[in-house]
Amino acid sequence: MLTGFARAFQTPDLRKKLLFTLGIVVLYRIGAHIPVPGVSYENVQACMDEAKTNQGLFGLVNMFSGGALLQITIFALGIMPYITASIILQLLVVVIPRLEALKKEGQSGQAKITQYTRYLTIALAILQATGLVATARSGSLFPQCQVADQIVPNQSIFTTIVMVLTMTAGTAVIMWLGELVTDRGIGNGMSMIMFVSIAAGFPGALWAIKKQGKLADGWIEFGAVILCGLAMVALVVFVEQAQRRIPVQYAKRMIGRRSYGGTSTYIPLKVNQAGVIPVIFASSLLYIPALVANFSGSQAGWRQWIEANFVAGDSPIYIVTYFVMIVFFAFFYVAISFNPEEVADNMKKYGGFIPGIRAGRPTAEYLSYVLNRITWPGSLYLGLIALVPTVALIMFNAQQDFPFGGTSILIIVGVGLETVKQIESQLQQRNYEGFLR
Repeated sequence: MLTGFARAFQTPDLRKKLLFTLGIVVLYRIGAHIPVPGVSYENVQACMDEAKTNQGLFGLVNMFSGGALLQITIFALGIMPYITASIILQLLVVVIPRLEALKKEGQSGQAKITQYTRYLTIALAILQATGLVATARSGSLFPQCQVADQIVPNQSIFTTIVMVLTMTAGTAVIMWLGELVTDRGIGNGMSMIMFVSIAAGFPGALWAIKKQGKLADGWIEFGAVILCGLAMVALVVFVEQAQRRIPVQYAKRMIGRRSYGGTSTYIPLKVNQAGVIPVIFASSLLYIPALVANFSGSQAGWRQWIEANFVAGDSPIYIVTYFVMIVFFAFFYVAISFNPEEVADNMKKYGGFIPGIRAGRPTAEYLSYVLNRITWPGSLYLGLIALVPTVALIMFNAQQDFPFGGTSILIIVGVGLETVKQIESQLQQRNYEGFLR
């Protein structure tokens, strides 16, 4: 691995891409520590020290922003508006015929969909920034802090507008930085920003677990968490690399005096075809009941029931609901992202067939059958991985500081694998042995 990095830096083009990516990462982390105008930095830090393990409703967004959300910086919203916009556009492509037609147009259509994604990202950023500012002004961002209502000392309309515009502009800058990394750096820029945001919280979270521990001054708990994290990484790498390869044979065709086709290939169906999307969907929806209860101001029995079962995250109702929703969204996302009938039609159009399966409808039914079979273990795996923070909450009393959550591990490992593969391919193009050897 170290030899591979050395070879990568010895290659001029690859060295420029790596240094450019590192420079963008440094800029992003600097922006994640610059406070928004109108915010009292001293009061924010005081509340952060008092409620370090109680991130409440904003835990997921705070993780994707690298801790910038609760500090109310210019990059407070992080990459979350773009992720939400991308997911919404993917769902709308299936529902709206115009978007589906754009997707089939190739690169020009995809560029148009990307433009729509940018517009929707800005709109969502304005909404989320407005909600964050309103929450900070009311003191609900840190409900247990004594100076929570003094985080925004000047609550005039002008100050509020400046704060919303600053955070929206920060989201636009993050989106621009991500596209720069995609075009001129290594890997996918948005994924790299998510990777950096999540990894930035690991050292502090691990040290907090060590400080909370009671056995051998916290070192036993610290070591147990490290071993648990390594086991999870190994499991995620194994499942993310697992795939079912459907063999495809293309018949020979004579065009003039030349023959075409006659080749063999395969359709790779991943065990975890949906990636981390089901976990994000389920997490986002489970925040809605707690969000409604938090802003309702009611003291009725329904609010107490929601706070008891959907805020802490360690109740049986929450665990079962979370697991079932992840399994459901795994099947749902696979159903809208992979169309067996379209794949079967394309194979038939170019003379391809699966050995032993007739072309056309029987091929589509076979692909659907195989996809459903492998989605079951993939969805159960996602559900079990996502429940790790809940187990940590009970076993280590780690609360929100437990670093090896399901979503974070899935993103960290997934982005790491893709980045390594890209470096590997570029090294092989330059006649090196490779990155992993």
